[in-house]
Amino acid sequence: MTLPIFLIGARGCGKSTVGRALALAQGCQFIDTDYWLQENAQQTIAAMVEQEGWDGFRARETAALEAVSAPSRVVATGGGIILSEYNRRFMHEHGVVIYLCAPVDVLADRLEAFPEEGQRPTLTGKPISEEVSEVLAQRDALYREAAHYVVDAAQSPDKVVSDIEAALQLARAS
Repeated sequence: MTLPIFLIGARGCGKSTVGRALALAQGCQFIDTDYWLQENAQQTIAAMVEQEGWDGFRARETAALEAVSAPSRVVATGGGIILSEYNRRFMHEHGVVIYLCAPVDVLADRLEAFPEEGQRPTLTGKPISEEVSEVLAQRDALYREAAHYVVDAAQSPDKVVSDIEAALQLARAS
């Protein structure tokens, strides 16, 4: 594998879990843009948003995307990275973009089961299932626009990795 693989999707779709497993299976490095950002800024995403607003955070997110993009990497992105047309185009042109797509109920169940993994501040202030439903309705078309492949992320992480590897194999063959 040479081009980076970008994993996109809503919070709870499994970008970090699948990304780690995929990187291991592909023999490459895993980077999570959210963790990379927090380590480099020495603060949480919530603190960045509180200090700089969402626009400031989104600018940092774009810089992080550019900084971590390199050959032989699997990059798990933040759920809102696709809000920027620049980011969608950058990922599409510089790597292989996989949209980990899952229904609202699966995403909400995962976020409720592992609330500490939802390190981002709430986007709407509403209960999780309502927020996930609203955010996904706004972003699904953008995820699909950016993606080279859409994979069903409601499955087990091993099955998702297997589906991604099958899609990558098809891409190499064509």
